[in-house]
Amino acid sequence: MRKYIVAGNWKMNKNVIEAQQLMSQLLDYKKQNPSNCEVYIAPPALYLMMAKEIYENNEIGVFAQDMSEYESGAYTGEISVGMLESIDADGAIIAHSERRQYHGETDSHANRKVKALLDKGLTPIYCNGETLEQRKSGQHFEVVKNQTETALFTLSAEEIKKVIIAYEPVWAIGTGETASPEQAQEIHAHIRSLIAAKYGQEVADEISILYGGSVKPDNAKEIFSQPDIDGGLIGGAALKLEDFSKIIEAFN
Repeated sequence: MRKYIVAGNWKMNKNVIEAQQLMSQLLDYKKQNPSNCEVYIAPPALYLMMAKEIYENNEIGVFAQDMSEYESGAYTGEISVGMLESIDADGAIIAHSERRQYHGETDSHANRKVKALLDKGLTPIYCNGETLEQRKSGQHFEVVKNQTETALFTLSAEEIKKVIIAYEPVWAIGTGETASPEQAQEIHAHIRSLIAAKYGQEVADEISILYGGSVKPDNAKEIFSQPDIDGGLIGGAALKLEDFSKIIEAFN
């Protein structure tokens, strides 16, 4: 049975005091409001150890926003999977659209990072999705297919079951365009069918596929009601407890 997940990607936001306040507020909320989904946060790397201390009983999963494909060495500014393992982090987001756009992340890089995480027993949240140009030219199915196969299809069946996938329709984030729940479901079903064709339907049915296209309190319930959407990778709405908690409650 696949997991239902709401994961908050904080991106480059919050100073240390603000981060501690939000983490503590989220912990208090979670303790008082049992949810029907797992809750994760991905704060800036500077705050990962603080998050692990606050969530020492593992009420909330703690993920890095990115990590290096290398184990160690002269890679200024990077963090390794060994470092994440040493603080008991739960995993990392891999190949987010902003990493692709601003830092040249490719699916070959993603493949190596996913494998590195799995080798240490950590969980990858692998992101894919097409741009506005690719969507308008009708390439979206092929783009997502190529991304998924390059990043994930060297894994064994047991390995891929441990991966969380997050579909991000890049064309619907900050462009004025809107992805309907039906459009999101269409791509989620497509991703699951690709996995089923490679690994079998039983494996495909165990993998959580999250939606990363501007989920908000007023659309979360409709999006999460789609049969192949197992939760959300939340951006801006994860920065306010009021909004993030309402998205969590969409599963209740």
